[in-house]
Amino acid sequence: MKIAVIGTGYVGLVSGVCFSEIGNHVVCVDNDPSKVEMLRNGEIPIYEPGLQELLNNNVYRGKLSFTTDIGQAVRDSELIIIAVGTPSMPNGEANLSYIEQVAIEIGTVMDGYKIVVTKSTVPVGTNYKVKQWISELTDHPFDIVSIPEFLREGTAVKDTLFPDRVVIGIDNPRVREPLIELHKSLTDHIVITDIRSSEMIKYASNAFLATKISFINEIANICEKVGADVTKVAEGMGYDKRIGNTFLQAGIGYGGSCFPKDTEALIQIAGNVDYEFKLLKSVVEVNKDQRFNVIHKLEDALGTLNGRRIGVWGLAFKPNTDDVRDAPAIDIINTLIQKGALVQAYDPIAIDNFRLVLNAPEIEWSKSAMEAAGGCDAICLLTEWSEFAEINLTDLASIMKQPVMIDGRNVYGPKEIESSPFVYYSVGRPNLNTIDDDKHVTVVLH
Repeated sequence: MKIAVIGTGYVGLVSGVCFSEIGNHVVCVDNDPSKVEMLRNGEIPIYEPGLQELLNNNVYRGKLSFTTDIGQAVRDSELIIIAVGTPSMPNGEANLSYIEQVAIEIGTVMDGYKIVVTKSTVPVGTNYKVKQWISELTDHPFDIVSIPEFLREGTAVKDTLFPDRVVIGIDNPRVREPLIELHKSLTDHIVITDIRSSEMIKYASNAFLATKISFINEIANICEKVGADVTKVAEGMGYDKRIGNTFLQAGIGYGGSCFPKDTEALIQIAGNVDYEFKLLKSVVEVNKDQRFNVIHKLEDALGTLNGRRIGVWGLAFKPNTDDVRDAPAIDIINTLIQKGALVQAYDPIAIDNFRLVLNAPEIEWSKSAMEAAGGCDAICLLTEWSEFAEINLTDLASIMKQPVMIDGRNVYGPKEIESSPFVYYSVGRPNLNTIDDDKHVTVVLH
């Protein structure tokens, strides 16, 4: 099939590359000439494992190309995928201005029957707005389809080529077979539904996963007070098939581009039809509060943070990505600075992106995890990059001013902590918090 993907952001680029990988001819469209030139030269603007190799291979095979000419791309294609951003507005609603702009451009240049697919995450009813925007500008026939994406940053290529399911929302039966044909090599789990239900499935899925994360973090907070171990609690829960073991890892909350944006948007969708989504509002509130537990634990260990030197490991919202959108590290580092601390920060790949969001004189940018910890009163592990788990804790403690660790992702196990000199705080594992007569912090006020 000949496919045009409009938008070369995270969803558009991964989708375009993967559709070319399974044999389609794909042209990816972007209105940024420098970005298109970069892609033509084999450079990708995001970090995503496996994407670079697939892009290079399919450009070489002649299956994948890049252009700024949306008119030619639409005219040459049978299927048009809209994959532009829908960022949050101040009230939490999704901004549809980019969707509208693309729909208008499609309607303006259309020269024959097309299937127009919205892959961007959009509120219920948006695809019918797309239909209206295009219809006002062309007499050519077309069908609209909703195929939401379910990509996880860091595993997006795998999620595209081996998805749990593909959801296809249609309002005309004639598109059913060609769209099944397009996706059948990826999975047998293809859900055909109406367009509004397809749009809602995306929001409902992300809201449910966000709810699981906030729930297990609330359980972790209780575990710390009653002496239970949240990792054992989660393990025991996870064997129940009705619950499952995914998204039950206690930590400092979710971040990124999807969960925060989609939960706020669903709250607004509900509010627009006079329904108060009380549960989801609580999920958002819990998530915002959870990241500040790092600060509370630092103050518990050190007393005042004024003048303290704090190392921070991990700036991306999750490992295997350079995405720092709504990363917990932003709020945590901001709070540390407000409380008078000096920060030594390190992330394997996300430092450049993080500096675009927060670049204060109180932050020193380190080139390695050990450099970030050197001379510090405490180290805060905020992103569970694999390299942090491989560091020898005795060696680490030897270069720090005080051996204090706040492990916001429960990276280290009991054996590693027991054999180390660290005063150690984790999430929901009070039995591993090691402030006692043998391991204590000498609080030196500045």
